[in-house]
This record gives sequence, structure tokens and C-alpha cells, in this order.
Amino acid sequence: MSFVGKISGQIRKMSTGGYPSLPKVLEVLRTFAPETLAEPWDNVGLLVEPATPKPVSGVLLTNDLTEEVLQEAVKLRADLVISYHPPLFEPLKRITQASWKERIVATCLERGIAVYSPHTAWDSVRGGVNDCLGKFLSEKYDKGEPIVPNKDRPDCGAGRIYQSLEDGGMSVSEIIAKLKLHISTPDQKIPVALVHPLTHKVKSVALCAGSGWSVLKGQKAELFITGEMSHHSILDANHSGSSVLLTNHSNSERMFLPTAKAYLESHLEGVSVNISSVDRDPLSLDTI
Repeated sequence: MSFVGKISGQIRKMSTGGYPSLPKVLEVLRTFAPETLAEPWDNVGLLVEPATPKPVSGVLLTNDLTEEVLQEAVKLRADLVISYHPPLFEPLKRITQASWKERIVATCLERGIAVYSPHTAWDSVRGGVNDCLGKFLSEKYDKGEPIVPNKDRPDCGAGRIYQSLEDGGMSVSEIIAKLKLHISTPDQKIPVALVHPLTHKVKSVALCAGSGWSVLKGQKAELFITGEMSHHSILDANHSGSSVLLTNHSNSERMFLPTAKAYLESHLEGVSVNISSVDRDPLSLDTI
């Protein structure tokens, strides 16, 4: 490493102006959910790091880093955007103004905004996205177990499967109503593919935030909950005896952001932590 590189690395470890350095914020994030919990195919961690180190006085949380969300980050003077989904997944061959992801990277570097993505590390960890999605089941079901346990931390892992307690669980209609309330869409319809009557008491529920079929496939559960599934995957689930509830992809994830905000505020004193007000699922119901 060059002399300049050593000095730059030392500066990055410092906290200045009463605010934590970027490495300190990353330490807090990794204490909650180490990046080793992420799926091998995922692109998690620090994705954009400006050349000039500076303290982190403001953080913006979002499910997806779109250009609209980035404009909000600039307006709020955020030094770090934590985007649940990685805005960079496939390699970029250039950074120009030709595509929206290139423009995001260029603007972040120009404005000195770092970008971190936890994605499936937050899905996997206890108290993370999947546990948050299944929280509305807590009164009538057990705490849920990972469908695919992490090899190093078997209490964590992909998806969750829940078994009803002695009273027999909730009916299909109860689960639909409580799920919609939980994801903050109580007045909207959600896609369902049911093989059980609405009055049926569900003994087992398997769920996976996002696009969960690769995790849910083959599970012996009466009900699947995930963000999205393909037509043929839904048919496969139904023919295997499982009813399906879909929330739209990011609606199965976004409800975790307030929990992440509270965690960061409790560990980063004085840092302004905001949840994006413009981040939303790209799909909505038509108003025609």
C-alpha cells in the first residue's frame, strides 16, 4: 500500500466533528447483521465509497435507491444511503450519464454520498426482514424457524416456517386481513391463489420476503407468503397443496425500515436517520 493509501485509511478510521466515521457506522451495521449471513450470489456491503473521508451526520434508509430517492438524499444532506436492495448488482463498464444506475453512482461520488446495501444479510438475521414480515403471526404461531439455516449461524437463514400453537392457528381470511394491515395496505386487494376455504385454520405458514419461490419450493406448508411469484410457480404451489398470498415485492420488505431506523438511532448518537418518503413499490393498483 502506498503512503497516500495508508494515510487515507487512517483518516477513514477517525471520527470528526462529533459524528462517527463511515467505518464506525459500518461496524454498527455489521454488528447487527454480518455480511457473511448474505446469500453467496448477493452483492452486499459498501458499494460506493467517496474518495474524501468525512463524518456521517445523516443517513437515509430506503428499500430501493432510485434517482428520486437520491434527490431526497441530496436535499437532506445525507452522507450515507442504506439501500436494502443493492443498486449495483451487475458490473458497470463505465460511469456516464447514459443510464439511471450510472447517474446514481456518478452523483453519489460527486456529492460525497456513500452507499451500503445489506439485502439478504438483513433477510437472514434474527430480528431482520423475514422475522419482521412474520411478526403478525406471533400470537397464534411459534417464533418461526429458518427454512434454509445459515451453516455458521443456524438460528439465522433464508425464509421462515411457522407452526400453529395449540389453538389451531388463524383462518385464511384472518391471515389475509392481518397481513394487509401489517404491510400497511389494509384497503387494497392483494393477489391470492387459494386451495383452502377462507374459514380454514392454517396450521403451517412458510414465508420469504421478496421473490421467495426458490426458498419456498418444496416446503410442506399450507400457506406461502412472499412478495412475488411466477405464474408457473403459483400453479406448482397450488398443486402441491399450498395456498399463496402475494404482497408485491418490496411491500414484503419495506416494513422493516422503521426497525432499522430505531436500531441506528440507538447506536449512532446525534446522527440524523431518515426513512425515504419517496421510496415505494413500482407496482400499484390502477385508478381507472
